Amino acid sequence: MKMIRTSILTAALSGLVFISCTSSGLSAKSSEIDSVSYAFGVNIGQSLSNVKIKGLNVDIIAKGIGDVLNSNGENAKMTNEESIAVIEAFFKKMQEETLARNLKEGAEFLEKNKAEEGVITTESGLQYKIITEGTGLKPAETDEVEVHYRGTLLSGDEFDSSYERGQPAKFKLNQVIKGWTEGLQLVSEGSKALFWIPSELAYGEQGGGRIEPNSTLIFEVELLKVTKVDEGKK
Repeated sequence: MKMIRTSILTAALSGLVFISCTSSGLSAKSSEIDSVSYAFGVNIGQSLSNVKIKGLNVDIIAKGIGDVLNSNGENAKMTNEESIAVIEAFFKKMQEETLARNLKEGAEFLEKNKAEEGVITTESGLQYKIITEGTGLKPAETDEVEVHYRGTLLSGDEFDSSYERGQPAKFKLNQVIKGWTEGLQLVSEGSKALFWIPSELAYGEQGGGRIEPNSTLIFEVELLKVTKVDEGKK
């Protein structure tokens, strides 16, 4: 992992912003070096909080820092290379656990959801339900579409919404995730539908942003307009 191969301390130092005694909450009598020391602590802490690991032992973190700074690393119980290996192994384990958990949760959800009234499951595993049936064209894979949509995780957390931006999205249907490419060809212009997209038809093991790897996604989609595209045109 690139993030891990760059030491967390180095990452913290690169964004260091020195703070005054008063802004740090230290006593006005604190020395300049105390203020700088506290600033290092704040920045290292911020860097670690961005990694989002629950249960980190602050006392042991402080001991690791102290062992390096107070003895030039001689009293540290790990070399820098060993510390990187430990961190990488931990993140690899976390990644594998996340992949397995999300895959299992998605499969269980879709198995239950396919029995719900009005839900259709396609051969690929995509599930969809027509909420409002339109009367316009159905797009082909090469056509351009204009849609309003809202995307949520199985937890119900919203990760994207054209409604929030106040502007529908326009794109070629063959330039988005497989679940959208397939799903929108199943509905007519003017339709509103729900898509339940398994991870392999969404962002798979890669994930992205607020979408964890192997996440099953839910989209509420309105197909506002279909623009037929001449395949002969570049």
